[in-house]
Amino acid sequence: MDYQWLKTFVIAAETLNFRKASEKLMLSQPSVTVHIRLLEEQLGTKLFDRVNNRVTLTDAGRVFYPEAIRLTNDVDASVNRMQAFSQRYRRNWTIAISPLMAETILPYFLRTFIERHKDIEISIRIEESETIEYLVDNGDVHLGISALDAKLKNIESIRIYEDPILFITPTDKYDEESGPPIDILDVLRKNYLFTHHHPVFWDDLLFTLNKHISGIRTMKVTQAHIAKRFIQEGLGVSFLPHSIVRRELIEGRLMQPHFDLFDLPAVSTYIIVKKKGELEEEFIHQIANYYFG
Repeated sequence: MDYQWLKTFVIAAETLNFRKASEKLMLSQPSVTVHIRLLEEQLGTKLFDRVNNRVTLTDAGRVFYPEAIRLTNDVDASVNRMQAFSQRYRRNWTIAISPLMAETILPYFLRTFIERHKDIEISIRIEESETIEYLVDNGDVHLGISALDAKLKNIESIRIYEDPILFITPTDKYDEESGPPIDILDVLRKNYLFTHHHPVFWDDLLFTLNKHISGIRTMKVTQAHIAKRFIQEGLGVSFLPHSIVRRELIEGRLMQPHFDLFDLPAVSTYIIVKKKGELEEEFIHQIANYYFG
């Protein structure tokens, strides 16, 4: 059974429009029609009904659709395995990591780990912390790096570091010695506060803030790196983990005023793992001993 016929059928079944299918496949519309006809001949049954320029799946087409998906996925996986083999990869290993962790951990740690394992094809999945534990449990990934502790009993959660939360604002024209004292209350009243870019601390923090200050204008920005960029552009302020703003603070691209209204929380980062083989053990050991401050 020809692979291209199957791909054509899958796209045609999903679009129910041969013209759109031809555009997605970058084939001519007559080629799509020929592929479908040849596939129908091989299967000995009609897959589509065509009435008044409308295309619908027959009962046989609906039955065959998941089979075609499975067949094409199997071929794609085989091709990927052979390509990996030709590049001297001998196994693959997949990590799920939250967007926040990807910005704070991967640039500093993963390069050296990859250098030690050039025979392994390492794949990175950027996923929200809420889903990482379930990906590990289902075996979709070998290991996860999450901002959330594990809840499932059969999942091991290993805290690898704790990150203090800092109050972050745009830079001003003054240096630390010559500038006037910064009024935290005034800053919070006059600027948007970017919130909910971390899954743990925001509800409690906002509750405490509202007890000290009324009328804070908030704006949900669900990605920490976007909130950081917005602050650099002078659009507002926020509370961010130290690890994500460490470089910008050192380089003077963001500012951390002294915050004395109340004690700010800290957040943790966890390794989420179900089965620990040699590679998982090595990764956990190395990342647990890495300095992220």
